Amino acid sequence: MTVLAVRGVTKSFGGARALTDVSVEFQAGEVHALMGMNGAGKSTLVQILSGALTPDAGQLRIDGHELPHLTPRRARKAGISTVPQRRELVMSLTVAENIMLGDLPTRRSVVRWRSVRAAAQRALDDLGIAIDAGAVAGDLTVAEQTMVEVAREVRRGGRVLILDEPTACLGPEAAAQIRELVRRLRDTGVAIVFISHHISEVLHLADRITVLRDGRVTWAGPAAHTDEKGLVRDMVGRDVVSRRPIRPARSPEVGISIRQLCDGRFLDRFDIDVRRGEIVAVLGPAGDAQSRLFDLLSGRRRPDSGTVTVGGRPVRPGRIGHSLASGLRCVTGDRRRLGLIPGLSIDENVMLAQDRLDRRRMHRWGLLARRAAPLRDGYRVVSLVRNPPVEQLSGGNQQKVLLAKWLGTEPSAVLLEDPTNGVDVAAMAEIHSLVDELAGRGVAVLLASSSAEEVMRLADRIVVVRDGRRRTEHRADRITRDELIAATLGGAL
Repeated sequence: MTVLAVRGVTKSFGGARALTDVSVEFQAGEVHALMGMNGAGKSTLVQILSGALTPDAGQLRIDGHELPHLTPRRARKAGISTVPQRRELVMSLTVAENIMLGDLPTRRSVVRWRSVRAAAQRALDDLGIAIDAGAVAGDLTVAEQTMVEVAREVRRGGRVLILDEPTACLGPEAAAQIRELVRRLRDTGVAIVFISHHISEVLHLADRITVLRDGRVTWAGPAAHTDEKGLVRDMVGRDVVSRRPIRPARSPEVGISIRQLCDGRFLDRFDIDVRRGEIVAVLGPAGDAQSRLFDLLSGRRRPDSGTVTVGGRPVRPGRIGHSLASGLRCVTGDRRRLGLIPGLSIDENVMLAQDRLDRRRMHRWGLLARRAAPLRDGYRVVSLVRNPPVEQLSGGNQQKVLLAKWLGTEPSAVLLEDPTNGVDVAAMAEIHSLVDELAGRGVAVLLASSSAEEVMRLADRIVVVRDGRRRTEHRADRITRDELIAATLGGAL
């Protein structure tokens, strides 16, 4: 049964067309994947479905009835809910308070806290989510936070649930938990709009797929009627091949050296060396050691003990300026919170790192635009209007801005944290080529990733961490993907 139907929707921003005559139907009890490159129109369509944008033409119909002048409140009332990629929980509140926020049961204007917790626990239990409603949201893993948001939207009456990149930056085990939750939701009759750049995940999970390219539907049909190669061609308009290059022999000179690094429960006497021209990956469960390396190496956080040297020179712990002066660039995996300034333009964000190193040029705006153009174009940042605030870009284009910002500063060593988070298949291949090029220029690259596939594609050596400790090390050409995942989860090789 069709719950939500989109008929001939068109949307423009100024003279730029974001969507052209898009039609798609979402069925109850079905996972419908929405796919496309960054800038293909997915985000615009989701904003129209959620009432944040009004289409220039076309209709939205729910249960056969037209929804004119849709607003976020009307969309929610109609049962259309969105779980965005960026978590929207209040981290200082409990799970129960987050789920019941805006609907707290009261008696004589006094909140009935037992009822709050009981109702929230029922919402979790009904979906098979094993989380204590009394836990603090900030203490949960990213996967558990996503589950709480899903439970909240379902409890509010969500019949059409839009999940925007719910498994982004999750390790294999956490991503599997989210996929299992999506299957349970489907079995309850919820219509699920699933957005993901992971093609293999979509092919295994989705019942139907709609592909957008340049704002138009290029393919739609049952997932069983297509394959990975066909989806890539429909999204990109051509075949995309990402091959592991043959890199020249690495220099014996060590670019990054970490010795006995300790940081609470996250790192315990962690050692690693990365030679110039080498890519070494740190892989572990989401939330393990690799997620702490950015804070420590960038200088945002001071370790309890241990040393870091770049090119043989020590880096003072807890000193961001000293980290930058050493030639080390740390590209965060949390671009929204730590990597970009949403209200600034593309050019301003791209040049922030350059101007941090050259303060005399910070306010010469004409020069800034001219200097930013080669980086913006070189990293293929796509926007409907020229140089908009970076918050208006798709997630993949925001990621390209972040990479252009830091990798355009001629680093001698780089820490990359989940560099292809939220990026489409074509941009992923471009970024991987860029990382290969960095190593080819003699840059020492430390890759902190939650993706086994990405690690297998890029790394020369792979260090597996669990519970903050280095467990095993492997050459990438001597281990299979399944063996690597087993090692990450603690299984025997």
